[in-house]
Amino acid sequence: MSFIIRQGQKEDMKNVMRLIKELALFEKLPKEVEITEEDLINDGFSDNPRFMTFVAEEKNEIIGAALFYERYSTWKGRVIHLEDLIVTEQKRGFGVGIALYKSVLKHGYDLGVKRVVWDVLSWNNNAIDFYKSTGATVLDDWQVVHMREDALKNFIENK
Repeated sequence: MSFIIRQGQKEDMKNVMRLIKELALFEKLPKEVEITEEDLINDGFSDNPRFMTFVAEEKNEIIGAALFYERYSTWKGRVIHLEDLIVTEQKRGFGVGIALYKSVLKHGYDLGVKRVVWDVLSWNNNAIDFYKSTGATVLDDWQVVHMREDALKNFIENK
């Protein structure tokens, strides 16, 4: 299998959107995707982009993507948050995921960030084992906290 990894472009966002929907289905949350291709273009390719992508391309087809952004840790300083790393199901097991993963980690290394962070579902043992095999630490004692839009609205307007 021959593929390339490159920085994502506006024109790739239609296919990145397809991959995001495929990931949501894999994670058993297909109705949770609210963003659109237009959102990805506006948020990723404006004067102040909110994220970057690397894409894996095989024969002019996008088969994987990594979406990440810089954030700031009060303890460490500059860090990168890897929001999602997605490989289309039929192309898994051919090295696409690790190539995208390495691209994000190398980007962080080249920027001099103090760490790269991401979330993984507790039931995704293949991913957890892979991450551990690369030297990443999976934190068992931290919980991910989300406040969804409706809860945010309720809190702000009623508390």
